[in-house]
Amino acid sequence: MISKLEKLQAKTSNLKKTDVVEKKRPLAPTIFISLSPAKTTVAFDSYWRFAKLRQDVFFARINGEKAPWSTDPIINQYKFTNAYRASDRVSQYLIRDVIYKDELAIEDGFFRIILFKLFNKIETWQLLERELGPIRWSSYRYSDYNRVLSRAMASKTTIYSAAYIMASGHAIFKVEKKHQSHLKLLELMLTDCLPERLVACKSMKQAFELLLSYPLIGDFLAYQLVTDINYSGLTNFSEMEFTMPGPGARDGIRKCFSSLGGLSEIEIIKQMADRQEYEFERLGLEFKNLWGRPLQLIDIQNVFCEVDKYSRVLHPEIAGISGRTRIKQKFHAVDEPINYFYPPKWKLEIGETDTLSSAPRQDKLF
Repeated sequence: MISKLEKLQAKTSNLKKTDVVEKKRPLAPTIFISLSPAKTTVAFDSYWRFAKLRQDVFFARINGEKAPWSTDPIINQYKFTNAYRASDRVSQYLIRDVIYKDELAIEDGFFRIILFKLFNKIETWQLLERELGPIRWSSYRYSDYNRVLSRAMASKTTIYSAAYIMASGHAIFKVEKKHQSHLKLLELMLTDCLPERLVACKSMKQAFELLLSYPLIGDFLAYQLVTDINYSGLTNFSEMEFTMPGPGARDGIRKCFSSLGGLSEIEIIKQMADRQEYEFERLGLEFKNLWGRPLQLIDIQNVFCEVDKYSRVLHPEIAGISGRTRIKQKFHAVDEPINYFYPPKWKLEIGETDTLSSAPRQDKLF
């Protein structure tokens, strides 16, 4: 009978039989490929342990267990994103309340997604809804949105998330405030028929490059935006076809690998995705995935970013690119529960013991 491990080894046809890491290897194994070997550090095994522990916290909270949700003191003390990007609070709000709340025209759906992500802050979205009503491109007026956001800033309200820094674009759009340039960027995208052009894209990479062609959009943001757009019915790319590591992920990769052995960071992420089942089994870890959905490329690179932070405490002797040595954000539980909801096109096989708070909804194609 063919074992589960042998089936997995057969799938990874790009690896030689002698290249597969033996199950009883010590910590910090070496991943071999056809050319030059990539050498791992002790943080490599910590990567898989962190992913398992963080996902355990996710399910513990869904099932109503009381804190602390982990036996790991680092995870209990500091703030880390979920193993799956789509499970994070902001992504959940985007999917449930921005994308799938109503039936939308293509332009309106695109407008809502990009507007939300430019600020990436739930409170800013809620402010705009309270002041302006339903958020639609069809009813958009620059003066209205600028008035609401300018007034919020004048009252010292933070309208941007600290998750990533947006370029200001003052000189490009000839405006005084950052939010004004972002509204102008959004107007440019819509008048340029970008939603329809994205629908016509044949791959996630093509859509990524299209977004990248616009002012203020760099590699990291373009990848985040194309992933968010792909949660909707606007596009239907596989999250396993393309990735673009951000600064945090690059730091994490350098902590998990002492040498990339000739591989690019993108190739490392793809290798990790291909090998995830084997690595969890090798370490004796029971990883409970997202109801049948394995970690996707976006999740693999996201975990690298979190392991960069995790290693600052667990492996302080391993230096990354940035040289950061502390985790800034402590963990504070948010009382408001999340009504978890995922893109219906994923067709997640949710078990009876893992019920979600929200009822299933139909997939609304823009």
